[in-house]
Amino acid sequence: MVNVGIVGATGYTGIELLRLLLQHPETVVRTVTSRGEAGRRLDDLFPTLRGYTDLSFVAPSDADLQSCDIVFFATPHNVAMRSVPELLAAGVRVIDLSADYRLRDPDLWSEWYGEPHASPELCAQAVYGLPEMNRGDIAAAQLVASPGCYPTAVQLGFLPLLAAGCVDAMQLIASCASGVSGAGRQGKIPGLLSEAGENFKAYGVTGHRHLPEIEQGLGQMSASPVQLTFVPHLAPMNRGILATLFGRLQAEVDDLQALFEAHYREEPFVDVLPSGQQPETRHVRGSNRCQIAVSRPQGRDTVVVTAAIDNLDKGASGQAVQVMNIMLELPETCGLDSIPVAP
Repeated sequence: MVNVGIVGATGYTGIELLRLLLQHPETVVRTVTSRGEAGRRLDDLFPTLRGYTDLSFVAPSDADLQSCDIVFFATPHNVAMRSVPELLAAGVRVIDLSADYRLRDPDLWSEWYGEPHASPELCAQAVYGLPEMNRGDIAAAQLVASPGCYPTAVQLGFLPLLAAGCVDAMQLIASCASGVSGAGRQGKIPGLLSEAGENFKAYGVTGHRHLPEIEQGLGQMSASPVQLTFVPHLAPMNRGILATLFGRLQAEVDDLQALFEAHYREEPFVDVLPSGQQPETRHVRGSNRCQIAVSRPQGRDTVVVTAAIDNLDKGASGQAVQVMNIMLELPETCGLDSIPVAP
């Protein structure tokens, strides 16, 4: 069995990670840290875990993380980058769900996150954990930066087009909507029911922290420079992301549907829908699945891709477990093959 530790498991990605790992057939959760909840039982804070664990949160200073095989960081940005170097030096493999190592350029990270990076030498070493693009590198990695939720949906949607070189990489557009859980579990006014309910709004229009991460990933997929216009929206739902993506065709493609189906034929968690169907966030809820549809409206030169994921699963914790399975040479679907929840 694989010994697992989780740093900072009191947020939504943390509880989702616990839900998956506590039922995973090959893992044992040994320690879970929290500064604010140290000494409190996990199933007291999260009653959904009753009967699955008798663990209590421990303070980070008291946690024996170095005895773990893999440590997950489900923390806000700027936490992992201060603790990861010591764990790596001890031979522990790390999967970071925060943004601390997603950008290879530490100066660019500092520009978007407003502070110097505490371990800049690791930024270029960390493997970006999008399995559909970096599976081979993930398998051998000691440090994996698990992608953000918007970046996952956007990159999976554009990947077949950029790999085929059939769209203008300098004119990509992504209009995406996320549920309120994407903002975390903190008590913030925009997430209140009376603020978010029966409302739909754009935010971060002039610049969102996920933009450089998405452009970095799309640049890896493309043979030419990439420029993306990215507009996120807040939708009145708990969880889920729907990404609507636009690309200008610069080369004729006989069959876009066949292009996507061929590209993702061997991917266990990407479901290309039949022509004429559209993904919905409710159809991927509670799963590690990404559903994708591709269209060419009116036969013109703009291709439209729609992609739906659960922001807490394929957009965060489920993808992190998928990454762990790859690192441990386990079946990639191990512990992740549950059917989406409906309604």
